[in-house]
Amino acid sequence: MLDLEVVPERSLGHEQWEFALGMPLAQAISILQKHCRIIKNVQVLYSEQMPLSHDLILNLTQDGMKLLFDACNQRLKVIEVYDLSKVKLKYCGVHFNTQAIAPTIEQIDQSFGATHPGVYNAAEQLFHLNFRGLSFSFQLDSWNEAPKYEPNFAHGLASLQIPHGATVKRMYIYTGNNLQDTKAPVMPLACFLGNVYAECVDVLKNGAGPLGLRLRILTAGCGPGVMADAKVRAVERNIYFGDSCQDVLSALGSPHKVFYKSEDKMKIHSPSPHKQVPSKCNDYFFNYFTLGVDILFDSTTHLVKKFVLHTNFPGHYNFNIYHRCDFKIPLVIKKALCSPDSLWCSCFLSRRSSSANNTNPFGSTFCFGLQRMIFEVMQNNHIASVTLYGAPRPSSRVRAEASAH
Repeated sequence: MLDLEVVPERSLGHEQWEFALGMPLAQAISILQKHCRIIKNVQVLYSEQMPLSHDLILNLTQDGMKLLFDACNQRLKVIEVYDLSKVKLKYCGVHFNTQAIAPTIEQIDQSFGATHPGVYNAAEQLFHLNFRGLSFSFQLDSWNEAPKYEPNFAHGLASLQIPHGATVKRMYIYTGNNLQDTKAPVMPLACFLGNVYAECVDVLKNGAGPLGLRLRILTAGCGPGVMADAKVRAVERNIYFGDSCQDVLSALGSPHKVFYKSEDKMKIHSPSPHKQVPSKCNDYFFNYFTLGVDILFDSTTHLVKKFVLHTNFPGHYNFNIYHRCDFKIPLVIKKALCSPDSLWCSCFLSRRSSSANNTNPFGSTFCFGLQRMIFEVMQNNHIASVTLYGAPRPSSRVRAEASAH
């Protein structure tokens, strides 16, 4: 049985790990994978047809907990403990829920010091006691009547006319004063772990097509040798088609992985007469998983020739490999702005083809070509990835034009 520390408005943690509000989905899954011998039977719950309309949930069935992630930014929004009999809980190092200590209304009053009355929801037959960033729900279905509140609440929770020994049914940890209106907070410093993250990625374009990317990058910087001065810093970096490998390393740092292509299925479309001649070396990708971006380099010139932007939708073959890339792509057609939240509209397309992937249990995706871009679209019309193609390095005039935008 897990023994966890409750920190209102922040986290639910173990000695070796912590689920913190604002934590990226991939980081939470990494914790679950690392401790799979202790935390078992985890379900991933999401809406297949409308994935942005409902929270993305990791359900820890063995431990009676749910981690609710915002569907758009995929950061942890709410921690719910729905079966307190499956987990031990403590606050400030003192247990208030174990096999020997029942989470009664008196115990909650003693541990948290109730300072205001709760709220009774007659429809749910639940009594909610709310603190900032923390709520407890008590089941009332076995009671003869709803609780009666004294107008002058001054003697703690026990002064309410509630049957002695009523126990907590659910507990919620969240940000702010209202569970219904809570939002996922920004990612806490403790979650950066030396990585950089993209706050937003703008696709730089001219009339012919994409020129490159402008990335607003977040990093946990700090003063010289002083961790107390650590804070999130934001920097902007531009990467263009034709940039060298050294240019990219200087702008973004080392990739998480370098992947060498074993074959080039697009070579058939090359105008070069020697396109069928095998190459002695292969093009290679820089994989920036926390940015949600892949960058392809030409094996001969070592210059950027392709970008791939990932949305990390559940139900896609590459789910949880990349963090969600919050890109913005201006489209000439209908003057639309395409983002990871956009539904693909058939009026945008110029060509369509099916992506044959017999190993994908979620079914095929469709690829649409538009202005030197290929949009991979899932069967629910959400965009799984965008691949950008471009000419070699733009001239200084074109780079200045892109920077102006």
